[in-house]
Amino acid sequence: MKRIYQLIILGAFPVVFLSCEKDWLERKPKNIILEEQVWNDPTQILGLLANFYDRLPTDMGLTDPDHTSIDINQERQAQWRRMADYDDAMWSGFSNEEGRNNIVSYSFDRWRVWNYSLVRDINLALENIEKYAESLSEDQKAQFTAELRFLRAYNYFELVKRMGGVPLITTQLIYDYSGDPSYLQTPRATEAEVYDFIASEIDAIQDKLGNVGSNTRANKYTALALKSRVMLYAGSLAKYNNEMGGPITTPGGEVGIPANRAAAYFEQSLAASAEIINSGNYSLYQNNPDLGENFYEAVVRKNGNNEVIFAWDFLSSKDKRHWFAYDNIPRSIREDNLSSSNITPSLNLVESYEYLDGSSGELKVRTADNSDFIYYDNVTDVFANKDARLYGTVIYPGASFKGLTVEMQAGVMAWNASSGSYQTIEGADLGSSWGGDGYPNGDGKLLTAAGGPHRSIQEVSNTGFYLRKYLDSGPGTSTRGIRSDVWWVWFRLGEVYLNAAEAALELGREAEAAQYLSTLRERAGFGANSITASTITMARIRNERRVELAFEDHRVWDLKRWRTAHEVWNGSSNSPDAVVYALYPYRVVRPGDAARDGKFVFVKMVAPRFRAPRFFQMGNYYSSIDQSVIDNNPKIVRNPFH
Repeated sequence: MKRIYQLIILGAFPVVFLSCEKDWLERKPKNIILEEQVWNDPTQILGLLANFYDRLPTDMGLTDPDHTSIDINQERQAQWRRMADYDDAMWSGFSNEEGRNNIVSYSFDRWRVWNYSLVRDINLALENIEKYAESLSEDQKAQFTAELRFLRAYNYFELVKRMGGVPLITTQLIYDYSGDPSYLQTPRATEAEVYDFIASEIDAIQDKLGNVGSNTRANKYTALALKSRVMLYAGSLAKYNNEMGGPITTPGGEVGIPANRAAAYFEQSLAASAEIINSGNYSLYQNNPDLGENFYEAVVRKNGNNEVIFAWDFLSSKDKRHWFAYDNIPRSIREDNLSSSNITPSLNLVESYEYLDGSSGELKVRTADNSDFIYYDNVTDVFANKDARLYGTVIYPGASFKGLTVEMQAGVMAWNASSGSYQTIEGADLGSSWGGDGYPNGDGKLLTAAGGPHRSIQEVSNTGFYLRKYLDSGPGTSTRGIRSDVWWVWFRLGEVYLNAAEAALELGREAEAAQYLSTLRERAGFGANSITASTITMARIRNERRVELAFEDHRVWDLKRWRTAHEVWNGSSNSPDAVVYALYPYRVVRPGDAARDGKFVFVKMVAPRFRAPRFFQMGNYYSSIDQSVIDNNPKIVRNPFH
């Protein structure tokens, strides 16, 4: 009877409950957030927006999928390691990434993005905010809607610059389970149509974004910065693709923009750039009288920095931090690191920085007739009178970081009087060698510095340089216990000046272009009006972009839009651009010769761990489309060469 009673009670309970509360089955669940709850709660909407911001694709960044303390989504798997994959740097770290020095050719899927999951989520959000957000004011709805459209436009830019024209989907695609999905199969838009869509979206939303003064959420000037960049890319593609011997196109225009569109795109880029510059809301960072430190701070400093327009932020207070400093701190000053010195800049990049007199940046290491070394009293002297952006980007031999000198010495050049030549002697271990800090039969002084450079040891510079840009100079920030919250800069005013200069020059406005470029260069130590209408060239603008924006995810995209990537990275082992070069400093041991003994000399060489010259194929200008996408949608046209 006991068991039967229990069953009766359990069976009768709902009946009794329903007799007291007829709408029990219609109660709102406590463990599920309903659509109308989300879209009437600004806090929850902000949470969704934060998720979308974090899903924007990038080729480079500061996080790392091998460190699990930060959630990394699928679109961000490359991150900082790709800084070693081009010609501005190489990999000097642990051996399991050694393949970055042996990229025989870039794969056709390398820059592929087809993240329509993000497009779908944004489209769904746009529809739901219109459908459910009854409690929001009209101003709130307009702002959130504009922000969602900005994110969608930004994502479409990441798609078009990698893939060419892509399907433009602006509403949900809902399957009706009829067995015929053909009505959902959208063909690729033309490349020009995607660029035009992005521009039109920015024009429609820029005055509705709000977020005035924010550099981590989109506002009017963030949108204009995007337009400045997007329209410059479109103009370059329209011009330079059509100047190729064999333009890269498809019959339907999915790839290839008509040449006659170039000028209008450059006009739009210049107008957007000028509006930002003339607004007074942003200014080039000039808070530190030390011009090298000032340029470093222009990227990493958060407080009092009116140059950064838009950044992907990290916050120690929220334990949103990254390991970039841990993995890239110079070997000789690392703290509790089991990793360091992974990304090491190339001599190629270092020599791109001009001398302040405007002469070529090639370092002076040999006499004019190449008969002897040039001897320097201090290891830093070879870098004197250089563009201050070099110091702000690269830690070169003898420079300081975190108040510590990063000593770099590859070995000694010992003079052999009988042969009338130098003998190069390098240490087997860092900071010591063959029984101590000296070398055999020598003066007992330092042979190889703890900071290298070294030809084969891992996690010490192989190029003779370390990275400074984005490295956190705060105390303990390269340790596991603290880590870094330096932000990743999406847009800053320095780029906008460069965009303006380039667009103006493309439009034949030489004086205007020269003024934009001179203003930017003056911050780096050059005199006023260092560039004039008669001296400005596209080659100079292109070099300025390289030195100003190094490691900020511009180099590969610039070479692609100018259609020069296959010429620069041509796969030749004799190429000065496709091969990564190094600079090794040596102390001279030549007793009795006061003009040379104890001085420093430098040797340029191919970086010893570098294996394969960079090789960019014609099929790399547009990434391949995955076969599964084509299988699901036969209307998708393949990209050329794939």
